[in-house]
Amino acid sequence: MKRPAGSLRALIADDETLARQGIRMLLDRDGEIGLIEEAGNGKRAAELMLDGGFDLVFLDVQMPEIDGFAALRRAGAELPGAVIFVTAYDHYAVEAFEVNAADYLLKPFTPQRFRQALQRAKTRIRNGSEGTDARVPAVLERIASQPAYLHRIAVRGAAGTGFVDTEDVDWLKAAENYVELHVGPACHLVEATMAEIAKRLDPARFIRIHRSVIVNAARIRTVRPASHSEYLVTLAGGLHLRSGRTYRETMQKLISNPF
Repeated sequence: MKRPAGSLRALIADDETLARQGIRMLLDRDGEIGLIEEAGNGKRAAELMLDGGFDLVFLDVQMPEIDGFAALRRAGAELPGAVIFVTAYDHYAVEAFEVNAADYLLKPFTPQRFRQALQRAKTRIRNGSEGTDARVPAVLERIASQPAYLHRIAVRGAAGTGFVDTEDVDWLKAAENYVELHVGPACHLVEATMAEIAKRLDPARFIRIHRSVIVNAARIRTVRPASHSEYLVTLAGGLHLRSGRTYRETMQKLISNPF
């Protein structure tokens, strides 16, 4: 059943003023949207959600004070009916789906993609999902209690968004504003910096051997010294990768502690 005009209450939580203005402009075009509130950081977003009453929340993942997921945890039982995560990084889609988000928007997004996400959220609300799925607080608690290491990485393709298990990744390479995921003969581009994705990979499984190269330790077959404090790493399949000079200590630890 269609909502009365102007009956939906929306919250836009993003630390970028221009991003909030862009979402507000798109929401203003929809006759079903009434009240629109804004928050410039995660703490304020949580405070507004605690007041309750929002049907729809556009929630940036990376924000000052506390991030989007922490804001939802803090809001607790007052979670809105539909959450759309807004992020610059594909891999956050995994967490977005795990907390039963209506959708997620990858910056920069088009008006068409925005309308698609908004329609999906309104469909959820119309179908009676006024209260957020009861499983969400438990899932958020699980995410918070576990190390923030990625188990899957979202990758975009012509057929839509797919997922790559991190254990299947052979090695990663920086490519300007992207990171290449090498999985067997396939190569996937992820919109993220090397520093960002390195923080989210389990250091017990992945080793950074160069400022632009990370390898899956399970794929390493041989390591031998090269010139100028560098090492030549051979992966399963025969691929050779050279370590950086500043990673000499990392390579020596790898050799002395192979287990």
